[in-house]
Amino acid sequence: MAENARLQLQLRDVYGKYLGEKVDIILRHHVLSEVKKASPNVTAKVEITGLRGAPQGLYRMEIDPPSYQYVSQFVNMKASGITSVSITFPIDPGKVIAVKFQAYTKLTNDLQKLLEGSDRVLLFEGKKGKDLYDSLDDIRKAGLLNIAVKTNATAFANGRTVLSYIERLTEVRGDRFFCDVPRELRSETKNSVAEGLFHKVSGSLHNPPPGFVDAESFKTSDKYGNLQLTFFTNGETFKADIDIDDAGGIEHVFQVLRNKLSGDPTHPYNIHEILVGHQHLDPGYTFVV
Repeated sequence: MAENARLQLQLRDVYGKYLGEKVDIILRHHVLSEVKKASPNVTAKVEITGLRGAPQGLYRMEIDPPSYQYVSQFVNMKASGITSVSITFPIDPGKVIAVKFQAYTKLTNDLQKLLEGSDRVLLFEGKKGKDLYDSLDDIRKAGLLNIAVKTNATAFANGRTVLSYIERLTEVRGDRFFCDVPRELRSETKNSVAEGLFHKVSGSLHNPPPGFVDAESFKTSDKYGNLQLTFFTNGETFKADIDIDDAGGIEHVFQVLRNKLSGDPTHPYNIHEILVGHQHLDPGYTFVV
């Protein structure tokens, strides 16, 4: 017989709001062939009763919301009373039907300056500033804003941010952008290794542009959502390939089951959820699901 142990769940998105939709919950006892199911509408705390308590209170819990990614974790119930568990759910990229982006005028000064100076972006030649920003598709714009907020939050000992050094964008993708940078950015990045801001990594997966050679690659020391700067030079000028590395973050930060993901591990919407939920950085856009 099940004991009078109760499970209290707080199921929220990366902004701390309750999911606001009906979810499917399955609790499988770790030893016994007992399964408890529930499908509550998550507008407040959810309570599930009739569970076994310790020492037989270990369950595998699987939660499948319609708009968010499928999460699984173990829960060890107390001997009696209430066991409280709080879970944060990342959005499912495959369920996003629209993205609400901040207006150009709301962007940081450094990002506006960068866009104003970028009139030769691949596939968007001749566009710059607000015209360039408004022309980017949702995936590219999300990737740009992800990297912008991360580079703006990454500051060197001299007080300047990575973003403030970037001179011109040459290509924007959902998971990275390519840009012209001054020699000083590479020097400051190398210098910051001793301070623990960046560390040197292999840049072998990043191909140099024609006429350029590898000039070292560096990552921040974040556990998940690392900023990576890969430099190239032709001996006189420098370019950089800048991206945010998922490094399994969406799986480990949120305990997402990988085989239930509908988005690619490096999808910009996944990076958004890591930045907001794990690093407390807001790229400036939200989802409609």
